Amino acid sequence: MLLLRFSIQRARNLKALKPSIFALRSSYCFSTGAAEPSSRLPSPPRVPNLIGGKFVDSQSSSTIDVINPATQEAVSRVPLTTNEEFRAAVSAAKQAFPAWRNTPITTRQRVMLKLQELIRRDIDKLAMNITTEQGKTLKDAHGDVFRGLEVVEHACGMATLQMGEYVPNVSNGMDPFSIREPLGVCAGICPFNFPAMIPLWMFPVAVTCGNTFILKPSEKDPGASIILAELAMEAGLPDGVLNIVHGTSDVVNAICDDDNIRAISFVGSNTAGMHIYSRASAKGKRVQSNMGAKNHAIVLPDANVDATLNALVAAGFGAAGQRCMALSTVVFVGDPQSWENKLVERAKSLKVNSGMEPDADLGPVISKQAKERVCRLIQSGVESGARLLLDGRNIVVPGFERGNFIGPTILSGVTADMECYKEEIFGPVLLCMEAGSFEEAINILNRNKYGNGAAIFTASGAAARKFQTEIEAGQVGINVPIPVPLPFFSFTGSKASFAGDLNFYGKAGVNFYTQIKTVTQQWKDLPGGSGVSLAMPTSQKL
Repeated sequence: MLLLRFSIQRARNLKALKPSIFALRSSYCFSTGAAEPSSRLPSPPRVPNLIGGKFVDSQSSSTIDVINPATQEAVSRVPLTTNEEFRAAVSAAKQAFPAWRNTPITTRQRVMLKLQELIRRDIDKLAMNITTEQGKTLKDAHGDVFRGLEVVEHACGMATLQMGEYVPNVSNGMDPFSIREPLGVCAGICPFNFPAMIPLWMFPVAVTCGNTFILKPSEKDPGASIILAELAMEAGLPDGVLNIVHGTSDVVNAICDDDNIRAISFVGSNTAGMHIYSRASAKGKRVQSNMGAKNHAIVLPDANVDATLNALVAAGFGAAGQRCMALSTVVFVGDPQSWENKLVERAKSLKVNSGMEPDADLGPVISKQAKERVCRLIQSGVESGARLLLDGRNIVVPGFERGNFIGPTILSGVTADMECYKEEIFGPVLLCMEAGSFEEAINILNRNKYGNGAAIFTASGAAARKFQTEIEAGQVGINVPIPVPLPFFSFTGSKASFAGDLNFYGKAGVNFYTQIKTVTQQWKDLPGGSGVSLAMPTSQKL
């Protein structure tokens, strides 16, 4: 088995030598060394595919650079997987399925038990890779890995989760029972914002149910998926059970169209998500598609001031706002001015820096294009009449002047007709709205097309109960800013935030990756001369 070894490669900046690059070498190994002149640095290594248990370099001449968003340095190059390589990956998964589905579930669980141990062993390595490729702080990158690790731990109990149902002797010795069986080859298409957590939402549940898997990481930060796949193989996952291909729309469409792929998991934008859902569903595939969000928090006058402010700042600006469960909009019931003034002061105290720096609270956004889009939406809010209480667009981070940094930004007086409200900004921007009553605030939330998450901050149990009953969102937080469920529940986005019938992980995730088979059996000796009855069989005599 090819063992990938990862470490920090030192890179120059104008002030001092600081760790900023964590990149694949051409030998798929990593080394630590002093900074070299750029003319002497080797070309960025190519990220391999994983096909049939082997890490193989793609034959494609078309590549996309993986860019460190804090430095603009190329970390690695992602090849656009060829059609032949994609078909080889699907073929490997299809060939591995019969033996894997017949592997005892206790054995499949033990692979997950070993995988969670290995992830814990290499969590620093994974976090460093995520920070280098995606930009989030090291602390947040550890959280990225850990939330995915919790799903792996949950999959270790698959024998119980996958139990069927049984009712004995419903009629004349007849025993019906249902069992849950794997589907076959499944696939996952991942976003850039959680390079470890989202792949771990997908393939551990799928393969522990007995399926085989094709994983397509984001082309912006594929390194964590490669590390996780290598760990899964070290944990004992057989060749072909997990495969990795890289690319953009061509590979996504190939996944949607391939008749051998039975189910697709997707997390990402609404445009891509609805395309995948429509195209794959038309081919008869199961699809679970988690998409965009515009998560709101309602703040009632009786809310605990310090706890609420801390929650709003953390949930609004953490990960530079690049979370589908970020609290991007706060609705104050009553006069918002005192709240807004305190929000600005707390947001000003946050430190924007490279995610490698130990004091960083938020790092850069993923790309120059993402930064331009966020800045455009901020400006559209100003031009529509919103008040810019805090402007983070022109921030410069010493030593990382080329980075895609945006500081915490707060817009006040936002209304529902503004573009900055209607669009998911996906940056460190907090929108402040005002409602004259609790009922009006609930109506603002429910009129929004998205339904990923919503939160309320209050000291009133009656208000909290009214909120949880009437709000139209999949995940509800009561004095909890980011109510992402633990894995024994499911991630239950709704409305325009989700397309499909069965949600991610939890019991719904197990149901998504399995199909029900019902068996009715009867064992008895018929008396001699028994005649044939053509009547519809029933479970009781009339």
